[in-house]
Amino acid sequence: MVMGEGWLIDSDDRWIWRFHRDQKGWIHEPKIFIDRGRRLPDGPPLLKERRHLRKAEAEQLWASLQTQGWKRLASPAWGDAVEL
Repeated sequence: MVMGEGWLIDSDDRWIWRFHRDQKGWIHEPKIFIDRGRRLPDGPPLLKERRHLRKAEAEQLWASLQTQGWKRLASPAWGDAVEL
């Protein structure tokens, strides 16, 4: 996983996970925000879930999802302005 940001999409091209750093605490205790959502045709994405995990746990989830068939997205699915 790229420690700045990474994106995974399921095999149905529906659900997306976004992995991105928690910049506020990165130096003292590296953590990652993980947002799950999907793109909608007419409007902002539907964001369903946010997790806040330690870096090692986020890396394990990233690897696990890829073994389950999730693929990397080449470009971001939504921008930073979208929040849960």
